Amino acid sequence: MSVYDLIVLGGGPAGYNAAACAAKNGMSVLLFEKKELGGTCLNVGCIPSKAFLNSAKIFNYVKHSESYGINVENKGFLSQADVVARKNKVVKRLVTGVKAQLKGAGVEVVKEMAKIVKNENGLFAVSAAETEYLAKNILLAAGSVPAYIDVRGVNNGLISGHIMSNVTIFDLQFIPDSLVVIGGGVIGLELASYFASAGSKVTVIEAMPKIAGATDEAVTAVLQKALEKQGVEFKLSAKVFEVTDESVEYEDAEGKHSAPADKVLMAVGRKAFTDDLGLEALNVEMQRGAVVTDAHMRTNIKGLYAAGDINGKSMLAHTAYREGEVAVNDMLGHADDMNYNAIPAVIYTTPEVGTVGYTLDSAQKAGINAKEVTLSLMYSGRYIAENTDYTGICKLVYDADESTLIGAHIVGSYASEYIVAVSNLIDLAVPVDRIKKLVFPHPTVVEVVREAIFEIE
Repeated sequence: MSVYDLIVLGGGPAGYNAAACAAKNGMSVLLFEKKELGGTCLNVGCIPSKAFLNSAKIFNYVKHSESYGINVENKGFLSQADVVARKNKVVKRLVTGVKAQLKGAGVEVVKEMAKIVKNENGLFAVSAAETEYLAKNILLAAGSVPAYIDVRGVNNGLISGHIMSNVTIFDLQFIPDSLVVIGGGVIGLELASYFASAGSKVTVIEAMPKIAGATDEAVTAVLQKALEKQGVEFKLSAKVFEVTDESVEYEDAEGKHSAPADKVLMAVGRKAFTDDLGLEALNVEMQRGAVVTDAHMRTNIKGLYAAGDINGKSMLAHTAYREGEVAVNDMLGHADDMNYNAIPAVIYTTPEVGTVGYTLDSAQKAGINAKEVTLSLMYSGRYIAENTDYTGICKLVYDADESTLIGAHIVGSYASEYIVAVSNLIDLAVPVDRIKKLVFPHPTVVEVVREAIFEIE
């Protein structure tokens, strides 16, 4: 029986990218994926949601065309069935691309669920479809699954299809008259934005007093007002206690309430998928349901690595890519580690939100002598030229002792595209005085970052 240098369990961003990286570096690689390659991100997450949101953005431009000097007599309507069909084409094309990438790199792919059955003499034994395979290294990249709240009516609603997750909602063929979104995090906000633009009466119920989790409060305040203008209604500090076929029942400080719901989206987050992977028998260290890893993606078992959502550190596809690369580099003996403080995060609503690193509050709690500067995006000529709502902001957080950037929080057009520039400056610890010498193209929205840099003393 041949021994693989690496067996990968899971074909999402962490798994397929790591597999290709390892194979290109001369390792023999076997990858197991029971469903479609590309994982949650490509099939039922990042890519489908962006396809939906782009359709909504175009539709919004048509609806408000007069603001841009264009007269469109018949504003038309959004065809959900056609949006879903286009999404399916996009996903199919990208899945095909991943398959080609792995084949070109020389990765062997088996479309089965696999589990680790032994770890002896420095080798792992993996079983799938009654066949056993051996490997020197294992990369756990099984991803995550939607989380659900345990309240009355949820189980029945999931069975009937009245309650959807981000896995099922992307195949919905119609726009519901009313949609209740349980959860005001990234997934909930993006889909609330889409369905409100498409014509649904959308209500978001969030248990916390603000939306978007730990995102900077000034940024989320701008985002919430923008979404409210689009028709999204928010119920914050609210706890759902029942879901019926016609409504979502919730309670807040003022008492009990009912939100009408033709459909319900459960968007309370995701949890690491570790079921039936053989981890218990190996005594793999776990924490809050996720596999514990160090900065090199090593677990407590030599030769066993974990990357992506399964380690629960940062449930983002681009984090997963990088973690998989770090794991492979460690297997190859190349010095590499993760820097989670320089990983950008994006909310692809309209307006977009881009964040990276510390907020002022989290930095100060970490003992950093942190300060911040905030500028309106109206400092950008392009932003004014292309928008009718001038509420966007750019906030930079910096270490006053080291004179380096440690965080950025932006809400406004193109934030998803240029947050990477600030992420790089943070990752490289470029001194503020050196950043002031960099040239930004004009006119661009990212120029606001340059303007904010010059506000730092």
